[in-house]
Amino acid sequence: MINDIEADNLNTPDDNPPPVDVDFSHVHPHLDPNPAPSKSRRITIEEVEDEDGTPFSYTGCYFEPQADAGWALHEGETKFKRYRRHQEEEVEDRWLPFEELEEWDLAEWLVKNLGQTRTDEFLKLPIRVDALPCGPGWSCRKVTVRGNKEDEFGAPLEEEVELWSCDPVECVQELIGNPFFKADMAYSPAKAYADRAGQHRVIDEMWMADWWGWWGETQKALPKGATIAPIILSSDKTCLSQFRGDKSAWPVYMSIGNIAKAKRRQASARATILIGYLPASKLDCFTPNARSLAGYRLFHHCMALLLQPLIAAGQHGVEMVCADLLVRRVHPILAAYVADFPEQCLISCCKENRCPKCLVGANERGDSLDSPMRDPESTKEILEMCKNGQHPPEFEENGLRAVYKPFWADLPHANIFLAFTPDLLHQLHKGVFKDHLVKWCIDIAVPNYPGLRHFKKGISTVKQWTGREHKEMQRVFIGLLTGAVPSRVLVVARSILDFSYYAQLQIHTTEMLEALQTTLDVFHANKDILKELAIREHFNIPKLHQLTHYVQSIMLLGTADGFNTELPERLHIDFAKEAYCATNKRDYEEQMTLWLQRQEAVFLRAAYLDWLAQHPLLPAGHAEPRSFDPGFDLDSDSESEEMEAASPNTTSSLVTSKEVTHILAKAPAHPHQARPEVVASGRRSSCPGRFDMALISDMPRSSGLRTLDVAQVHVIFTLPRQFGTYSRALTYIEWFTPFRLPDPSSRLLQVSRSTRHLCRNAAVIHVDEIV
Repeated sequence: MINDIEADNLNTPDDNPPPVDVDFSHVHPHLDPNPAPSKSRRITIEEVEDEDGTPFSYTGCYFEPQADAGWALHEGETKFKRYRRHQEEEVEDRWLPFEELEEWDLAEWLVKNLGQTRTDEFLKLPIRVDALPCGPGWSCRKVTVRGNKEDEFGAPLEEEVELWSCDPVECVQELIGNPFFKADMAYSPAKAYADRAGQHRVIDEMWMADWWGWWGETQKALPKGATIAPIILSSDKTCLSQFRGDKSAWPVYMSIGNIAKAKRRQASARATILIGYLPASKLDCFTPNARSLAGYRLFHHCMALLLQPLIAAGQHGVEMVCADLLVRRVHPILAAYVADFPEQCLISCCKENRCPKCLVGANERGDSLDSPMRDPESTKEILEMCKNGQHPPEFEENGLRAVYKPFWADLPHANIFLAFTPDLLHQLHKGVFKDHLVKWCIDIAVPNYPGLRHFKKGISTVKQWTGREHKEMQRVFIGLLTGAVPSRVLVVARSILDFSYYAQLQIHTTEMLEALQTTLDVFHANKDILKELAIREHFNIPKLHQLTHYVQSIMLLGTADGFNTELPERLHIDFAKEAYCATNKRDYEEQMTLWLQRQEAVFLRAAYLDWLAQHPLLPAGHAEPRSFDPGFDLDSDSESEEMEAASPNTTSSLVTSKEVTHILAKAPAHPHQARPEVVASGRRSSCPGRFDMALISDMPRSSGLRTLDVAQVHVIFTLPRQFGTYSRALTYIEWFTPFRLPDPSSRLLQVSRSTRHLCRNAAVIHVDEIV
């Protein structure tokens, strides 16, 4: 039995200024508040950069927007503008509640760099950080859990746990109205095509995905012109204690699919925010055999309390000021849930030997089957029948757990089973590749290649695998296996790695998704060779089965790189571990929320001051001109053509060569290494020689097309002074033959050593000829 009591808010201020105003000129076409009927149109969007700095462009895409969604009602005012107007009317100084710039700088440094206790001591001085406006306030609910153990008087033991939460609707208002995200915000879905005829679909952002698949019905169920804010949740229990102790936290994070995925992936952008801490109690009031199920029910009860405001908001909508200063009626609807496999099973109320998305049999997950998807309504009916004492056979057939009230049961227009997103980190990198494929080939050595990670002691001794180790190993793995394993094993390995690389693409087309599915089909067609070689007895692997849902999820929600679980694990540092380190380790959750609230207040004030530098305070009596015209079509064809003509970024900008200069010293540093063998001497251990392979260009880098040849670098050197003042670095290389046709199994281009008169064909070239 679980009861809950709501405690007072820590602080729920009215003003929470979002950060900086930016002009919107790309990413997604806005729709007119009173749009014309939907029609196809060509929209050219300027090039943007992702978080890795790799440019990609929507130039040449053709969009088919949905005209009956995302309508603007009237012009609004962000909290930054409201706060600035308040300061203008009250003739306040920009630094209030601080006396001057130096005092603000001191308070900002204090909150960011000192722990909670020292901050509290310092805040007794007249530096009023707590007087700053902040984000949505934190509240605490006391949840009483009645266990099945009894005390000495025969009464059941009880345990009181705390649920700390922010209002998710207020968090949506903060995200969708943040002027920092104006250039990265979309308010309605659209289909994108690579051709004018609409034959080649492009999938990238969430607003380009198949919202018409199941969101189309949702949009039809909502009032005409309604704006959907697709809620993206993620949760993951994490340990707070570093060296000793068992302190843990269970953060819940939230973002919205209106924001571009490149912005959501940036932890510093605060596009994914913390909305709650779930109880991470051990539940000692239960016996060991009942504790696990009690934990599942407590999770769903607390998640239901946390997300309860989304029910009415999703059904009726809430008027919100958006980042473009226009007011829309927004319906926040749960669309995606980012979690690892055990958490997905917890959320879907199923056992961990079953799939949280479909009804595949417990012993059939290794087969390529098209199993029916789980259905929320039928699942709720089965659980309700079990609650009433009935025993439907579907309960065991579907592998369900006795969680009678899932938190998603009352969320409007939500399908929790379709909401689970691909998990590149745990399912591909750490799962299928590291835990399975690498173990099958664990005795194969890792050679040296230029620019690649060198595993000096082999891969079997790597204790802590990170995303970088996985990716570095994947780059050389096919080369490792070529010639060392049977061709069918090579095909199996290649299909898994091909699937991994296709799944990580930032932009998909229908052809790419077909290729993604084909690689999985190739694996299933050749996997039995591992049984024949006694490497595997079966393929009933949960993470391997999850790959069958990737194409559907990408079509439905957008590319997988927008939902990777690496981001929540990175956010644990900011919102859990650093917050815990700032506490005195007793009653730490309350101190963590207060510390986070102060961090948010300082961040918002800093952003407001940056915004104010671009939009200075106006003298009293002067009003800022308004520009909202309800009759202006922000998505007209003529404006689209003007945008295309005025865009400084064109397709030709993508192929412009870039001059690269290598600055080499006497012992020149270079990415390619040429190092002879070091013989063991005294305490110094031996080290094998390393002579990197390289691609050699026959033309300068500034020229256009060029031919690439393969060579092995043996020495990188500069000429001594007695040979004159020749400053260009040189390298001694040994040539390989030109590329031959790809190997049929590995599909790698083939080369062999080049010889002349039965000797290796060598040359001395300039280092800058190495690509």
